[in-house]
Amino acid sequence: MAITLSNVSKQYGKQKALNQISFDLKEGEICGFLGPNGAGKSTTMKIITGCLTDFEGEVNICGIDIHRHPLEAKKLVGYLPEHNPLYPDLYIREYLLHIARLYHIHNPHQQVEQIIGLTGLAPEIHKKIGQLSKGYRQRVGLAQALVHNPQVLILDEPMTGLDPNQLEEIRNLISETGKNKTILLSTHIMQEVEAICERVMIINQGQIVADKSLDEIRSLSGRGIYIQVRFAPDTNTQWLAAHPLFEKTTQLTPDNWLLHAKADTDPRIELFQQAVHHNCPIIELKTEEQNLESIFREITHTPIPSSSR
Repeated sequence: MAITLSNVSKQYGKQKALNQISFDLKEGEICGFLGPNGAGKSTTMKIITGCLTDFEGEVNICGIDIHRHPLEAKKLVGYLPEHNPLYPDLYIREYLLHIARLYHIHNPHQQVEQIIGLTGLAPEIHKKIGQLSKGYRQRVGLAQALVHNPQVLILDEPMTGLDPNQLEEIRNLISETGKNKTILLSTHIMQEVEAICERVMIINQGQIVADKSLDEIRSLSGRGIYIQVRFAPDTNTQWLAAHPLFEKTTQLTPDNWLLHAKADTDPRIELFQQAVHHNCPIIELKTEEQNLESIFREITHTPIPSSSR
């Protein structure tokens, strides 16, 4: 296995960021790591990369225990953190040579030139990092993560702040890189997960709540449309909690519900009739086909008590 976590826990004061999570990533896998803000994604990634050491449990990188042999494990990992820490006053080549020397790479000039070509930095190579666009700064971040040719690549929100053209460029770069590396990719952009990843892990409140192939994740909730409905304020909507029209109902706010219809049904007409019967005026109603985003919301949303069956 390229990455193995066994019963890993991490606590910040009284707050438990991770609660005995365990998973394996095989060589060559590209895994999307999803979860709401504060769920534990970045903490997990910092532990895997050796940036956080005060945790419980075991972490192995390609069979090397990161607690017992931290330097050997870190040599195998490339890391692009969420907030890409670069030196704005250095030129691109100058910065990458600095990183390469930190890793004691044999023939660093040759390796840096290869990475510049791989990441498409050549058109901007004459610039200082501080002069680059957001997309090119992300490319520099990927280049520094790749310069020592790691077996494992950890990418924390690599698409943040990119425009559509930059998104496509970085997506293609990650896909190409993933042909011979294990990649753990954290992002809030569901389309990128569907475009790049073969496997999806979802973490919520410090625990892994789903870990399946992309196709299996899509089928978690079966077929059927999703309906998001908002009622007039201060109306009693609890009649929806166990309504036979729906496979699952989740109360997002007192007046706002996410409803998963049973397969091959469209309950909207009856929903309107029931709303009239219960004197609950509908202010807004939206429907959508099942997709990764709706499944993510359903899995990670913590419902109001007694609202979901």
